[in-house]
Order: sequence, then structure tokens, then C-alpha cells
Amino acid sequence: MPRLILVRHGQSQWNLENRFTGWWDVNLTARGEDEARAAGALLLDKGMLPDAAFTSLQTRAIRTLHIALEGCDRLWIPETKDWRLNERHYGGLTGLDKAETAARHGDEQVKVWRRSFDIPPPPLAPGGEFDLASDPRYAGIAVPDTESLKDTIARVLPYYDSAIAPVLRSGRTVIISAHGNSLRALVKHLSGISDAEITGLEIPTGQPIVYELDDRLGARERYYLSER
Repeated sequence: MPRLILVRHGQSQWNLENRFTGWWDVNLTARGEDEARAAGALLLDKGMLPDAAFTSLQTRAIRTLHIALEGCDRLWIPETKDWRLNERHYGGLTGLDKAETAARHGDEQVKVWRRSFDIPPPPLAPGGEFDLASDPRYAGIAVPDTESLKDTIARVLPYYDSAIAPVLRSGRTVIISAHGNSLRALVKHLSGISDAEITGLEIPTGQPIVYELDDRLGARERYYLSER
């Protein structure tokens, strides 16, 4: 039966600094590297060995994948990177300290920007420090200036259906190393979680989530590998 492993990247530098990150490229902290190593060791210990890998175009997810795969001796498996697995774009909040933003705009407003299903943050102004228009990895891509979770789902699920699902249907075990919101999009889809309920779902860093799937890629079971 097909099996899907989801791993949110290990702690990043901006996770540590409590800043909105989104599409901005930030590396792992030492703790984040340790989390990725622990994920790889757990995969090896449980015999949960992936045959194919997918990740975003962001360093923290790519490095988490590579460190974890090295830990379970699977660096050699096919790997695909795609922007549609990127984190949600946080628009004009990118780079801001979360506590300072709450103090300025109020906790309720920040909660709406962070947790509502379909209300995005203010857009990112063009030409600023965090404008990615000239980043070569996004050449030919219409980089968004902000995204809600609904917007993120609208790019993640078509990519899952077109690129990842066919690999799963071949019976292989697939690992996806991505981000809190791109993975929430997949969990919402696979587990049938409502728009209202998905806003409260937290995905911890570096903790492999396993989906046991049926032949039609319906979820038979979902669990944290550390609990098995």
C-alpha cells in the first residue's frame, strides 16, 4: 500500500527569532539540524524508508530533507523541488517580529492574519528588502505578494495531484519535506479537515507524520512516527 511521510523543516533562524518568514529563505539553526537528524534516525529505526522525495525551493526544507535522508541512508533516492511546496507567503508581515507586530496591530488582528482560512496579510510592497522578483529560483514564476491558507492550498493540491499522487499510486513510499502551511494543506485534504478546524492545526518541526493510504490514496491511518 502507498505510504506518505510528511516532515516540517527543523527550527529555522527566524523561528528562533519569532519572525514571520514565509517565502524568505532562512537557514536552519543548530537545533533545526538536530531535529532533522533525529527524524532521519527515527525513519531508520522504524524501517520507514522512503523511495522518492519532494521538497520546496527553500533552504530550510531542502536541508531538513537531506539531513534526514542521510540519517536513514537514503540520499540517493529521486528528489524533486518545486515552489508550490513553499511556505505560505506572509506578505507585508515578512521579516517582522511577531510580538512587536501584535503590540502594534493588536493580538486579534494578528490572529486573523495568521490563523484565518481565507484572509491574507497586507501585501508585500514591491522593491523592498524582501521582494523576491529578482531571485533566480523564481524566474518565470509569478511570485505572490501575500497568501492566505486558502491561497496556499490552491497551489499545493494541484501539484500533489499531478506530481506526487502518481508516484504514490505506483506503490512507493514518498517523503515530503516542506513547511507548516503547505503541509497543513495536504493534511486538510487527506484527512478531510474542515476550513474552520484546519486553522487550529499545528504541525511541529522535525516530527515525521505518516499516512497509510489505500489504492485510491484515501487515508487509512495518520500518525506520528515517534508514537509507533
